[in-house]
Order: sequence, then structure tokens, then C-alpha cells
Amino acid sequence: MKRTLVFVLISMSVVLFLLAGCTGTKKDTSWEDVKKKGVFVLGLDDSFPPMGFRDENGQIVGFDIDVAKEACKRLGIELKLQPINWDAKEQELNTKNIDCIWNGLTITPERQKNILFTKPYMDNRQVIIVRANAGITSLSALAGKTLGLQAGSSAKDALTSAPEFEASLGNVIEFDENMTALMDLELGGLDAVLMDEIVARYYIQQKAKDFVVLDEALASEEYGIGFRKNDQALMEKFQNTLIAMAKDGTLAAISNKWFGEDITVINR
Repeated sequence: MKRTLVFVLISMSVVLFLLAGCTGTKKDTSWEDVKKKGVFVLGLDDSFPPMGFRDENGQIVGFDIDVAKEACKRLGIELKLQPINWDAKEQELNTKNIDCIWNGLTITPERQKNILFTKPYMDNRQVIIVRANAGITSLSALAGKTLGLQAGSSAKDALTSAPEFEASLGNVIEFDENMTALMDLELGGLDAVLMDEIVARYYIQQKAKDFVVLDEALASEEYGIGFRKNDQALMEKFQNTLIAMAKDGTLAAISNKWFGEDITVINR
């Protein structure tokens, strides 16, 4: 009887030990996994100038692209650019179709619940774009008007966070990407577009469009690189690489290429 009891107690101890091992903290191999396969898959909206977009030859270029190329070069891995549906970006990330979201991705409390962000590397605002000859100079002048924005974007979050302004609008139309919304604005289908200031000012300058940016902004925000919540090691590799690029002037040089000045904020 005693032998049976001892055997049972030993068996239970073994089971508990194995269960403890199974429920213990899983080792973060996110960086080792990417390094082993040698390829880092960057998810982006390829119509988001100047952060990531297609040039006249159909090649994906932009500020974020140049920074990602340099970071991957320093880390000894190949960069693969993967255009995605921006409205499904978190699903693309969590199903491991991509390794990160890196394309003017705004850091918000809601996104932080599902995404692991690097430190911010650039500041931005959500602003209103209107036709220069429309006579619209304030948010209140948009009462009863039609506003366009990108589905699944931080512009939508900014609008939701301004309920009185949203309620004053006549209609809100969501688009797959900002460039289509701006085209509709030019054609008169929209009265205004709510979008990232960095993208808006670059578009107006490059395309010589007769648009203006209203002084009043709906929200101030910051851009970060988004990773899966458990991919701490991978995130830190890229975050530390960006900090090193800021220290040696490389990040400033890339910013000057695209914006004419250094507007990056990481490590400041």
C-alpha cells in the first residue's frame, strides 16, 4: 500500500512538472526566426506618398522604404515589400503574412492593444484638405459638407474622437486609399479630405494641386513601426538600428532627401 502511494505521489509530481514546463513563458525567437529565413516582410499601403508608394516605373519607393532598406542592410537580412489592404493590416500581421507594418503607421491606444510599437520616429497631424477656391477656411465651414477619408486609418480614429465635428458633416465617405479620395476632391465629388499632414503636403507640392490645408487639425499623432505583440526581440532589433541610424546621421540624410529637412524624432 505504501509503495502504491509513493508511486502515485511521484507520478503526480512528474505530471505537475511537465505541466509547469508547458505553461511557462515561451522563449521569444522572433529575431532568430527572421534571421534564419533571411527575409523580413514589410507590410504597407503602396499608395501613401512619401512614406511608401509606387513611382512612375511601378517601383515601391518612399521615406519608410529607404529607412527599412538601410536597417535590413545593417541587420544582414533581405527586405521584402508586401502591399496589403490597409483596412486588414492587423489581420495580415497576426496571421504572419507580414513581419511588421511600416508605412506611416500612427500609434494609438486602440492599436497598442494588438500591436507592439517601436518608439515614435516621426510626428504627424490629421488635417483637412480642401480645394483652394472652395472658400472653406475652418472646420465649422464644413457643416453639411461631404468628407472623405481612408478606411481603417487614423483619420477615421481622429474623426470618431471629434463627435461634434463628425455630427456636423453631411456625409462621410470611406476610400481604400488616400489618393483616390484626393482625386474625388479634385473632381468635386468631395468637399474635403481628412488625412495625414505629411502625406497631404507632399502630394500638394509634388502634384502642384490647387488644394490647401486648413490650419485647424483634428489630432496630433506619432508614427511607429508595428510588430506582433510577442515579437519583442524583433522589434528591439529594428528600434535599436533606427536609433543607431539617428546617431550617425543616416536617418537625417534620408529625411532631408524626402522632406528637405530632418523631421525625425527617434532618440531625441
